[in-house]
Amino acid sequence: MAELTQQTSKADRIFGKEAGTENGESERLRDSAGVSPLCPQCGSRKLYKDGMRALRDGSETQRWLCRNCGYRFSEGKRLNRSSAYSSSSQMCDLLAEESKNLALAENPPKTGLAGATEQTPDIKGKIIEYSFWLLKQGYAKSTIEGRAKLMKRFTKLGANLYDPESIKVIIAKQTWSEGRKEFAVEAYTNFLMMVDGKWDPPKYRRIEKLPFIPTEQEIDQLIAGCGEKTATFLQTLKETAMRAGEAWNLKWTDIDFVNTTVRVTPEKRSNPRMFKVSTKLLAMLSMLPKKSEFVFGTYDMRGFRRPYTRQRKRIALKLGNPRLNQITFHTFRHWKATMEYHKTKDILHVMRLLGHKNIKNTLVYTQLITFEDDDYICKAAANVKDATELIETGYEYICDMDNVKLFRKRK
Repeated sequence: MAELTQQTSKADRIFGKEAGTENGESERLRDSAGVSPLCPQCGSRKLYKDGMRALRDGSETQRWLCRNCGYRFSEGKRLNRSSAYSSSSQMCDLLAEESKNLALAENPPKTGLAGATEQTPDIKGKIIEYSFWLLKQGYAKSTIEGRAKLMKRFTKLGANLYDPESIKVIIAKQTWSEGRKEFAVEAYTNFLMMVDGKWDPPKYRRIEKLPFIPTEQEIDQLIAGCGEKTATFLQTLKETAMRAGEAWNLKWTDIDFVNTTVRVTPEKRSNPRMFKVSTKLLAMLSMLPKKSEFVFGTYDMRGFRRPYTRQRKRIALKLGNPRLNQITFHTFRHWKATMEYHKTKDILHVMRLLGHKNIKNTLVYTQLITFEDDDYICKAAANVKDATELIETGYEYICDMDNVKLFRKRK
């Protein structure tokens, strides 16, 4: 036992402080001590084994996937799949580098776009060129990534990007939703604009659906069951109704710990906002490590969403409540807007809360859910301190009875 303890402490020193030790030695110590290396991104030791990576000398080294932040790395080389898209500037660098190869490939003929039957040899380079074209047109990074993936998907399904009729057939055969098909048509229309092509696009119209609205108890159960960083992120969404991307891009300079406010840099051309937040949320935020200017880290949010999905599934199974699996990051925005409208009956207040510029986007929250009269939590306050705490947590005063004040809040 004493020998194992010594090996463990030595391995901790190597993985925690002496990162420059050779790969073979660090792996041998780690395996003998039974410990994992530290994640280079967030410092967590909660890792999954993610297969082996072959080295140039013919040997292999263990690859790891961080359960906390989704970062993928190995002893000899970091392998973060999303690092190339972590910022707009990095995307520019990647696309510029890849686009240099386009000069070596043959340019596809612009004639016969409607009748081509074979894939051209530079289709991969053309998709990269398409991504760069979208970037120059001012599209958001997430939109560029989504449309480039669709182009790759089309080619994998056997379509010819220079034959619009083959694209129509592929889209029609998919079991995608109408909204997904509409997005695919828009993406391919952009591609044809780049190559000076034309087509008669099919007509798909997304079907509007009312979003799922959980109870506050379910939201609190989910937050309580998640890890520290995920719980803080979810609590931020709950109190502010931010979009997930807006919360992910929060900087420490956006948080005013003195005036207990959070300033939001908007997405999707919406209005900027500022929120008064609870001392509970501020305490949770202050516990997070300050390793960069961003509150929740600098890596891609996709690496954060996957661990959340696993945690949500585990909590839903533990509590025996499958409804929790329907709670996405955007569900918190719908929930907050719905609660605010039924609390205030002021659609303009909800519009300002969400940052909408068009009230038509806000009107949907007037019909999301109908509360019955008994869907309340009631509390009694015997003194000013109790009444103050209830008001701070969202309760509203109703009446006096038996020398106490009664408050209520919707469930």
